[in-house]
Amino acid sequence: MSTDSHHQIALTLVPGVGSILIRQLISYCGSAADVFTSPLARLMKVPGIGEVTARAILRPDSLKEAEQVIKRLEKLNATALFYTDKAYPARLKTLYDAPALLYFQGTGNLNAPRTIGLVGTRQATDYGRRITHEIVEAVAPLGVHVISGLAYGIDIAAHRASLTHNLPTIGVMASGLDVIYPNVHQRTAAEMLVQGGLLTESRPGTKPDAHLFPARNRIIAGLSDTVVVVEAAAKGGALITAEYANNYHREVFAVPGQLNQAFSAGCNKLIRENKAQIYTNPKDIIEAMNWDQSSGSASRTKTLPTLPLSITEEESQILALLRQVTDLHVDELSWKSQIPMGRLASLLLTLEFQGFIRSLPGKKYAVVYS
Repeated sequence: MSTDSHHQIALTLVPGVGSILIRQLISYCGSAADVFTSPLARLMKVPGIGEVTARAILRPDSLKEAEQVIKRLEKLNATALFYTDKAYPARLKTLYDAPALLYFQGTGNLNAPRTIGLVGTRQATDYGRRITHEIVEAVAPLGVHVISGLAYGIDIAAHRASLTHNLPTIGVMASGLDVIYPNVHQRTAAEMLVQGGLLTESRPGTKPDAHLFPARNRIIAGLSDTVVVVEAAAKGGALITAEYANNYHREVFAVPGQLNQAFSAGCNKLIRENKAQIYTNPKDIIEAMNWDQSSGSASRTKTLPTLPLSITEEESQILALLRQVTDLHVDELSWKSQIPMGRLASLLLTLEFQGFIRSLPGKKYAVVYS
């Protein structure tokens, strides 16, 4: 792996430094390597970085630990994806709480044109497994990639149905790539490497822990264009995923179930509280997402003008942010994109001249739809 990867991985291993602080550090220092060569006084000027954290950054511990992580990744034939990399999932780049670094093993496309998250209870019923298979079978001809969490129940049913229908499927894990949990899913996980892959923000060797599962669920939601909750109890991981999906402005569906059944309560609650559309058949999803077989990518009701080949990664990032909401203030755009204000002003002007965005009163910007 490159020197950049070494420093990027090391940055995630510094105690007290999470994804948001990493973005702050990169924004102030320029690159991961520059963070480690910055003087103490400069690091302490970064918002959120006190003396204790600054000194931790400058100790050699995390750089040495990163060397071991790289060796384990090489054995796994896996890669580390930093949020500034082109291969990093574009759907996650615009999220304020997205992981700064992801570990990926497999052959799948993390930027597939169409994705669907299928989640639900670990105690799936025959009904839930049948609905899961029904959804996968219906979207298979449309090239929709299936995202789930490799857990018991609905998750593994989604992955196995995808493999059956030759559909790429990504398993998002709450552990390291070399710690398949639950262990009985190792064979399915191995098959997914050829037809999709495994993704995690946890370094190799990390064992699953309770606090890692909600963090895993936000990645499932962020990677998905739409999330379908098939079966769920009144509380649990599937509802957390749905909550994240709503916060990320994703479409959410819930499969209704029998009254007074424990694993229907969560889905019925989502529908009752208008946090999910009711699922009655696969056409509900396909029509809501405007997925038709004549196009290889999602054709939403609102579409951007065709992007020129010369569009930069920063310009693409700005457009992706603006597509999620009605409009954004320039300060919020700068924070979410981590593009300095001076540079951002120039990019916004260029995009406005090209006809992709328009300026609004109050220093706000919005996408121009065609």
